[in-house]
Amino acid sequence: MTSKDIAHQRLFHQQMVDSHFTDPSALVGWMGCIQAQDFAGAKWGIGNRIKGITDAAIEKDFNDGKILRTHILRPTWHFVTPADIGWMLQLTAPKIKAFNKRLHAKLEITDNDLKRSKKIITTALTNNKQLTRTALLVLLKKAKINTDDIRISFLIMDAELDGLICSGPRQGKQFTYALLEERAPVIKLIDTDAAIAELSKRYFLSRGPATLQDLAWWSGLSISDAKKGIELNKKQLAHMVVNGQAYWLAADTKFSSKQTPTTYLLPSYDEYAVAYKDRNDILRPEYIEETGYGIFKPTIVIDGQIAGTWKRTEQTQKVIIETKLFNNTNKTTAAAITKATTAYADFLGKSL
Repeated sequence: MTSKDIAHQRLFHQQMVDSHFTDPSALVGWMGCIQAQDFAGAKWGIGNRIKGITDAAIEKDFNDGKILRTHILRPTWHFVTPADIGWMLQLTAPKIKAFNKRLHAKLEITDNDLKRSKKIITTALTNNKQLTRTALLVLLKKAKINTDDIRISFLIMDAELDGLICSGPRQGKQFTYALLEERAPVIKLIDTDAAIAELSKRYFLSRGPATLQDLAWWSGLSISDAKKGIELNKKQLAHMVVNGQAYWLAADTKFSSKQTPTTYLLPSYDEYAVAYKDRNDILRPEYIEETGYGIFKPTIVIDGQIAGTWKRTEQTQKVIIETKLFNNTNKTTAAAITKATTAYADFLGKSL
């Protein structure tokens, strides 16, 4: 197996080729969760994996609570389903809270500050109320809780990690928070080993071939827990060794020598890149800086390889897309990029 083969299999398992999903929440569930601090980009990440879906349709599902957004796994926002948020927080939140504790100390956020702020926030949101960050900031300031600098972010995140709050429907372009128990009335909790097994299984089935180190990076699990995740799924997983490295994937994977040409515009933080600690199979070393390690800038992916960058400028009725390829293009590549940019404009419901 070569890097090209690995990239092709990832495109397939990540549902970018021959996706069988039509429902955004089902896709998010299949993938476990999807990184989503870039909200617009994360919606397009779903758009690349569900044929014909629109930004408006995903936005509606988000506002209806079929997809939630909270801090989970590594300390950043992810899309996750109501069915999975409980057990996933139970598994990953303690490690994130331990990491944040050092930052709390630097910011002089006390345990009493956290306790008081969570009480104020949950009281304000009770009975299906949804409030913006700005509205919560006003309430916390009124209670004389220091919210200067980035303290407000850590106060709200701690309430998320405790499973008290999560995303509510947007108010225009503003995000809101809501009580988790009201957005996800049925919370599923499972024991730690079962959660490790489930998270590991979803990772390798949706993102394989991938390594032990890739799983640990993506999930935030320790190497020992990541090893346990593989062991607990040994009947469903298979591995192959490439350049001395074990790559794990679904045991029933069917390999094909036929690789259909593909071209995608991927958003920043797309799972195709951010889900792997080692991106050498999709990104050449000389392009690491120009692409922000393949994750900090929107990228153009041609036949599984990161081949350029792009940026968008949205206006009321149209979207302007500028592309930059690392190598000279030909008519075939130019036509494929035009098709990909048109697909993005159609996703937004705007002219290109």
